[in-house]
Amino acid sequence: MVRVAIRPIVEADLPTFHAQQSDPEALRMVIARPRTGPAFFEHWAKVLADPAVTHRAILADGALAGMVNAFDADGRRWVGYWLGREWWGRGVATRGLGLLLAEEPARPLHARAARTNHASIRVLERNGFVLQRYGMSEETERFPACEEARFLLER
Repeated sequence: MVRVAIRPIVEADLPTFHAQQSDPEALRMVIARPRTGPAFFEHWAKVLADPAVTHRAILADGALAGMVNAFDADGRRWVGYWLGREWWGRGVATRGLGLLLAEEPARPLHARAARTNHASIRVLERNGFVLQRYGMSEETERFPACEEARFLLER
């Protein structure tokens, strides 16, 4: 079994995250557009400077496997995560999110996933998130409009 831990994200993690979040297969699964290098690093500079964001690197057997965070948007507290493809299907995202949830006191927490992203939906459900509804997302610079599943964690 893979050992999973989380720690605060540091600037040195960002090149790995950029590579992970530029992976064409991951982008297809998530239904997202890649960010250019400058846009990616500008976004993350804001994330790391925002005290309202709980951001954590996910470590799998000591290696930087991905990230998980909790953040405020649209008057709600949300969680998000991204994992490098080499760690998919090994329970790393599920355990990484679980570790964040143990640290994050805010409830309720919201999450969303493309309806076709079955792996992400399983990660959320295994961590106690309950499907609230399906609906079309609004298109943004990063995300094309798609049918998404919306989840809620109340406990």
